[in-house]
Amino acid sequence: MNVFKYLRDVVASEIEAISAAGDLPADLDTSNVNVEPPREVSHGDAATNAALVLAKQARCKPRDIAEMLSPRLLARDEVVAVDIAGPGFVNLRLADGFWQDRLRDVLVAGADYGISNIGEGRAVNVEYVSANPTGPLHVGHGRGTVFGDVLASLLTHVGYNVTREYYINDAGAQVDVLGRSVHLRYREALGEEIPAEAYEGAYPGDYLVPVGQALATKHGDKFQASPEGEWLASFCGDAVDAMMNYIRDDLAALGVRHDVFTSERALVERGQVDTAFAALEADELIYTGVLEPPKGKPPPDDWEPRPQSLFRSTGFGDDVDRPLKKSDGSWTYFATDIAYHADKVSRGFLDMIDVWGADHGGYVKRMGAAVKALSGGEAALDVKLCQLVKLLDGGEPVRMSKRSGQFVTLRDVVDRVGKDVVRFIMLTRKNDAALDFDLTQVTEQSRDNPVFYVQYAHARVCSVFRNAAAEVPAAAFTPAKLAAAPLDRLTHPAELDLIRRLAAWPRVVEAAALAHEPHRLAFYLHDLAADFHLLWNKGKEEPAVRFIVADDTEITRARLALISAVTVVIAAGLGIFGVEPAKEMR
Repeated sequence: MNVFKYLRDVVASEIEAISAAGDLPADLDTSNVNVEPPREVSHGDAATNAALVLAKQARCKPRDIAEMLSPRLLARDEVVAVDIAGPGFVNLRLADGFWQDRLRDVLVAGADYGISNIGEGRAVNVEYVSANPTGPLHVGHGRGTVFGDVLASLLTHVGYNVTREYYINDAGAQVDVLGRSVHLRYREALGEEIPAEAYEGAYPGDYLVPVGQALATKHGDKFQASPEGEWLASFCGDAVDAMMNYIRDDLAALGVRHDVFTSERALVERGQVDTAFAALEADELIYTGVLEPPKGKPPPDDWEPRPQSLFRSTGFGDDVDRPLKKSDGSWTYFATDIAYHADKVSRGFLDMIDVWGADHGGYVKRMGAAVKALSGGEAALDVKLCQLVKLLDGGEPVRMSKRSGQFVTLRDVVDRVGKDVVRFIMLTRKNDAALDFDLTQVTEQSRDNPVFYVQYAHARVCSVFRNAAAEVPAAAFTPAKLAAAPLDRLTHPAELDLIRRLAAWPRVVEAAALAHEPHRLAFYLHDLAADFHLLWNKGKEEPAVRFIVADDTEITRARLALISAVTVVIAAGLGIFGVEPAKEMR
């Protein structure tokens, strides 16, 4: 049960009853009525804005509506106190029994607790990673990779039909550079001495050595001294295939999978860029013009002081119109990206989420404009920008990887600390905030390590159950038995606080999914772990609140039910993250 949705329905039904009694106008629109946790815990368990949002429709003061609503809410069994605050907010305090019943909900639902169907099977395309296939993934890619993968899992958890997609940027100048770089390694594999200056402007990482060796085995010296035109296309294709194999291996090590890999080169070769351009042209959204140079900053790569084919993106919320075709007739990067998103729309995706690096921030408006234009305003694109990751080791910056020659690879980090740590830590900050990733700190067993702190809570509960087996028969630990425990014995403030936290999980999941913000789950899990650890520590100070009370089987059963629910929710949260919950800490 989403407690706050339930209470929202209660408030709406009471408003309808007041209207039926003639004290408020009939047919009030309650769609904007909300019930949420109050900002201050001291204000109660829930607060509704009903009086404020209905005042204009009802043509009366908010406090007048609040005063009509309050006694009706107080008359309900689950409500023990009502308070009107400020201009008309109504704060509610709920009965202990209501919260104890919510604990039973967790135990009965088990692994299904928090799953909802707000997505109603709607198709969503989540495109993430999409790194240029010119080398292995670096640690910066890891953040967007984890963000996109967990967001896809979260949306699936609440009922969306999610497709996880990778866009292979295998066309353009960077791929030609890759092909030339591989050719140098190919010549090296044939025994040729390559001067250092030959690698200027090339990709210098050791990861291309085996690719060059494979090509030497495949072709012999056939292309060693041949003109570029004879081997470039072939070498580019083989190099991209090899790099995508690297990338797939790195993604697998991080527990990431994609449903679809879409090739930019294939889009171009199939004529889909021409098709998208023609569609915009047919809608009179293309014209020939000359763009003014940007003021106060260097012009972008696609700016030319010459007539170009321009897309009327300003008609869809962009700052300036954008070039699609250069003066030499070649496509801009934006043109191929338009074709790619047109392809998504043609596949039935009206909800699209793209996960990009922060350096693509200037591209967001134009892409959103293109999606609106291509779909007649029916499709929506949400671009999530992921800020940089600063990699540290004991507080000191980490040097570049020998394998890459330019950066620290994601695989280096996964091999060092494990995929579960990488996946959790990457979500301990909002995606648009910078993240420090300290290789030493994230493996420490301390409260300052968020992944340890959450895992330790789960492991501690498991240890309690192992100890309880000496006092209570194992059969008493089944979910059905625990759900039937005397939960009304759980009256300590710290116990009730923990239950309230558990009861908030369905709302947190739905809110995080709707906002496309999976980091909210990491924050919640940390708070849940903190509430549990607080209760654990109280048991050391107050024997009466320990989980296992030797001479009181009933309170032991109730408290085991409580902490069993903690493992249910932690396991559910970590499951969305793709992280295995720990049964014991090593």
